[in-house]
Amino acid sequence: MAEGKKLWGGRFKESTDELVEKFTESVSYDKRLAPFDIAGSIAHVKMLEKQGILKKEEAEKIIEGLNEILEEIERGSFEWKTELEDVHMNVEKRLTEKIGSVGGKLHTGRSRNDQVATDVRLYVRHEIEEILKLLEKLRKAFVKQAEENLDVVMPGYTHLQIAQPVLYAHHMLAYYHMFKRDAERFKDTLKRVNISPLGSAALAGTSYPLDREFTAKLLGFTDVTRNSMDAVSDRDFIAETIFNCAMVMMHLSRLSEELVLWSTEEFGFIELPDAFCTGSSIMPQKKNPDVSELTRGKTGRVYGDLMAILTILKGLPLTYNRDLQEDKEPLFDAIDTVKLALKVNAKIVGGMKPRKERMKEQAKKGFSLATDVADYLAKKGVPFREAHRIVGELVAYCLNKGKSLENLTLEEFKQFSDKFNEDVLSLMSVEGSVNSRNIIGGTAKEQVLSEIRKIKEEEGF
Repeated sequence: MAEGKKLWGGRFKESTDELVEKFTESVSYDKRLAPFDIAGSIAHVKMLEKQGILKKEEAEKIIEGLNEILEEIERGSFEWKTELEDVHMNVEKRLTEKIGSVGGKLHTGRSRNDQVATDVRLYVRHEIEEILKLLEKLRKAFVKQAEENLDVVMPGYTHLQIAQPVLYAHHMLAYYHMFKRDAERFKDTLKRVNISPLGSAALAGTSYPLDREFTAKLLGFTDVTRNSMDAVSDRDFIAETIFNCAMVMMHLSRLSEELVLWSTEEFGFIELPDAFCTGSSIMPQKKNPDVSELTRGKTGRVYGDLMAILTILKGLPLTYNRDLQEDKEPLFDAIDTVKLALKVNAKIVGGMKPRKERMKEQAKKGFSLATDVADYLAKKGVPFREAHRIVGELVAYCLNKGKSLENLTLEEFKQFSDKFNEDVLSLMSVEGSVNSRNIIGGTAKEQVLSEIRKIKEEEGF
């Protein structure tokens, strides 16, 4: 092949314009697929030999060359050439330089269409497994926070207004469950990722007697695709993976919002680790939760990746279209962002310290025991809606007198209902309120302890 001639250039009389080469190249970012591209090629070659399409010595020579190229890439000595468009062409061109014309037999019975689909599935499978490990570390950090702070009471909120007292441990486990669902989504996606499209060729399959099940097994796939047209054009698994990343980032962003609020002087609920905060260039007293703020910001970035892939796919006729080259950058960006965000937030959660007295003090505010008083009356036979009205009047009385519910005397309670007895005074503590909610999923210490035990048993923490 003439120097500078494209591998696909036999039909063309003119050289590709330089602007077109810049516009169409993908090797600047898809070179990260190289280990997966070479793994797929080696499996393909082994299958071609098994089927008698390649001679043994040809297969051995090609595989040896591919392994040498992988070593070059890992050493950083491989020269990536933009004019060769993508990772596949760069590897194949280097192979023919190393071993001669037999390198051209690598592509027998294969198209770049099924090749790239295979590469990306191998990459996504690898990255999902990495993300699952990071999600587990984060979940462990929440469980550790819960276990080490079982007696810390804090205000629970609705509408960002103090609602009812809860255990800090209960709050931490709420995040555990969010990230547990995220892991389950990734595991479910993995079932659809781990299917081999190799052997679908350009779009219609191939006339060569390929053994697709053999290559699938070599590459660790659980099955092969059943329709060649769908196989080369399907990127659902990419959209699904980015969606999962967006969900993780949404949960991290919710956590980050709370950490930003909780670390303010106004809330004063937690002390964030110094190593994960920054200072001000002008105000020496500042300790800014920049990592949490950036987590919120980067969530929008991953949402953008999801919108990008959905937009790329929405108008494509079957089968392969060059638009699909644009699937990789949002995928790579979403995965890179979520992995780094998980790593840094696991360390933040592991290192933050609750300010116990401040939390308890705030848990008493905002008439957080009002529902307990209403429940008390309901248990005495007062219809709940009537009990609700009575306690609302009690709260108005307290506001007028500058008192809290726990400071009222029995005589004051009785002004509003004769159902109040001495035992109502024993309810007036945040600890009592918390422990009264002793049902599955409730915030009572007994239930939180039980949940921690179940989690540790299920997860093997």
